Amino acid sequence: MSAADNKLVFEHLVRPHFDRMFRLAWRLAGSKSDAEDLFQELLIKAFGKLDELANIDQPGPWLCRVMYNLFVDDRRRFARQRMHTVEEGHLAGDGLAGLPGPDDPAYDAQRIEQIQRLDKALAQLSDEHRLVVLLHDTEGYKLVEIQDLTGVPVGTIKSRLHRARARLRDILTADGTLS
Repeated sequence: MSAADNKLVFEHLVRPHFDRMFRLAWRLAGSKSDAEDLFQELLIKAFGKLDELANIDQPGPWLCRVMYNLFVDDRRRFARQRMHTVEEGHLAGDGLAGLPGPDDPAYDAQRIEQIQRLDKALAQLSDEHRLVVLLHDTEGYKLVEIQDLTGVPVGTIKSRLHRARARLRDILTADGTLS
């Protein structure tokens, strides 16, 4: 196959999953710039495995699994690096900068505040708990699909989901978001 043919095949297989993959990258990474990096890494890795990707009936779950593995590998690499202190207000990442601002007609201060509270609460969860909540409750994956993505047994996923929801409820009740 020529390079042009490879590009067309790749685009045909992956383009329908762009939005979902980027949302997942954003949720995993926590910032727009990190999500863009993770998404780009996914595309590079997937293009390198085009032959394997072309033989998969449903490339969406395969792409999610690859992205999850890239994220976990990156987290492990980061954990091995020496930690540096950062002055408050000088942290990297856009956070919720991609949301509409006051000049945008779609601006809704109360909704943005709720989203910020939820993001803050999600950030307080462990990586395993946050991932399960995001995949199941935000992205709509079924437990079996999450098992396929993460390699974690369904029983463990159910347990993590239950504990994560309970912890979120506690955090959101404590800050007054939930009554």
